[in-house]
Amino acid sequence: MKLWGGRFSSRADEIMEQFNTSLPVDYRLYQEDIAGSLAHVTMLVYSDLLTPEEGEVLVEGLESILRDIETGDLLIEGDYEDIHSFVEMHLTERVGETGKKLHTARSRNDQVAVDMRLYAKNKAVEVMDSLQALIDSLLAKAKTNNVIMPGYTHLQRAQVVTFGHHLGAYVQMFMRDQKRVGNALELLDENPLGCGALAGTTHTIDRNVTTELLRFAKPVDNFLDGVSDRDYMLELMSNFSIIMMHLSRLSEELILWSSQEFKFITMADAYSTGSSIMPQKKNPDAAELIRGKTGRVYGSLFALLTTLKGLPLTYNKDMQEDKEQFFDALDTVLDCMEIMSKMIDTLTVNADNMKAAIKAGFLNATEVADYLVSKGTAFRNAHEIVGKIIIHCEKEKKAIEDLTIQELATFSPDIADDIYAYIDYENILTKGNKGLMKEI
Repeated sequence: MKLWGGRFSSRADEIMEQFNTSLPVDYRLYQEDIAGSLAHVTMLVYSDLLTPEEGEVLVEGLESILRDIETGDLLIEGDYEDIHSFVEMHLTERVGETGKKLHTARSRNDQVAVDMRLYAKNKAVEVMDSLQALIDSLLAKAKTNNVIMPGYTHLQRAQVVTFGHHLGAYVQMFMRDQKRVGNALELLDENPLGCGALAGTTHTIDRNVTTELLRFAKPVDNFLDGVSDRDYMLELMSNFSIIMMHLSRLSEELILWSSQEFKFITMADAYSTGSSIMPQKKNPDAAELIRGKTGRVYGSLFALLTTLKGLPLTYNKDMQEDKEQFFDALDTVLDCMEIMSKMIDTLTVNADNMKAAIKAGFLNATEVADYLVSKGTAFRNAHEIVGKIIIHCEKEKKAIEDLTIQELATFSPDIADDIYAYIDYENILTKGNKGLMKEI
């Protein structure tokens, strides 16, 4: 069932009918499609292109379709080309010939453009809310588990930090993600309705009416750009990709930390799986799936970039491929953020194991060098002295703080009893690196 056909003398091939339909994908735009049509009807009445009575009939028909879809009395299915033809044809069935006037001064090009912008606006807000929920989970876990742990470079123990501060790094990442999505939301907040197919309409309309009713900031400035712009989808999908990259990095750390080699955390059973052959196994599959699905979101972004890269203005049927990629990336990032929030909420922090890893990793070695510098030793000389101390500790299987003052003094006459307070791990956090211990 189509909104066109007068120019054609024969039917399309059956496989072409299936190949051409987008209803299995764009059905989820029904709310936005009906909202755009309701605003369009109001504008048509305002512009004297419909009588008030015709407008009332169309509004009642559209609202009844929305109501029936929401209650399940009307299923979005059948041999319709897309959600736009589904709504309009059901409207005509319900209200008669007046339903055919709905499309006055409108093209499917500006119709789908407004549908997708409305949908993107709503979902951008949902993504920002999900990011906030994840941030809240990280902050809550950080506040209740601000215990000392090793900080790493090159995946080697480097300096002492806190678990709370480590999670705080991800809080900063996701806060930046919120700002990026907010920026994309601001840029896309323009109304393409009224652009027509590509060059507007000969009817006298008022685009400000639909702009206000649909709560856009302004109408688009250029009609050709209005119907062909998909930059906002690319920007959001780029943002989704960055979010997934951050989620993947956090997932990788959770996977490492929950391993038998680290034992820094214990994942809740609800977000782990077992092995079909090895009964002792507890696998961090939720985190691994997030890590794996990151590539899926990247793929959606590159698929849409590739689709758009060579298209001339304005609309081309290639653009029908935008929705499937956008929807899949959106669904994936929302699911992954929800799972990550729940994993963070339910994981257990093994503080004793973290502290043991610090003691075994010489994580106060830099502070020994700083101590020597404070006594007047040049830093390069201090660096060499501490290296020799580490070799001695490895041979004796001792931590630096476990060496006697007599042992330490053999490496430098500047070392005195006050070194022990200087290299105490808790003191390190409160002395020079106050940012590590501040309120999360």
